[in-house]
Amino acid sequence: MKNFIKFRFGIGIMLVMCAVFAAGVMLLWNALMPQIFGFPQVSYLQAAGLLLLARLLFGGLNYRHGGPLGHMGAHHGGNMLRERWAGMSEAERAAVISRGDPRFWDFMRDRGRPDMGDRGRTETKQPNL
Repeated sequence: MKNFIKFRFGIGIMLVMCAVFAAGVMLLWNALMPQIFGFPQVSYLQAAGLLLLARLLFGGLNYRHGGPLGHMGAHHGGNMLRERWAGMSEAERAAVISRGDPRFWDFMRDRGRPDMGDRGRTETKQPNL
């Protein structure tokens, strides 16, 4: 039951945020576009449609991380790597380290080991001009 209440609360917060963003788009559009470019003013529903259109054109339907808000599930990959690392033997860990997998070095840098964060990278420094 608690999960259902959290879900409903999350949906409500998302709807309120969408309404606020649509109002912001409408206010900014009506304040700037008619005076700068001579475009007509837009209604609230047209502003919400512009917001949705911009999301589809420039953001896509990003469901890679478990939902349309891609950053909400971004931590799952780090937990999965942590679990895999904890389940490895010393020989398997040494094999991962010797391969130089960039994901491993990013993982180590994120865990507070900056000395190990650049070992897997092959970036070259740009000369100062």
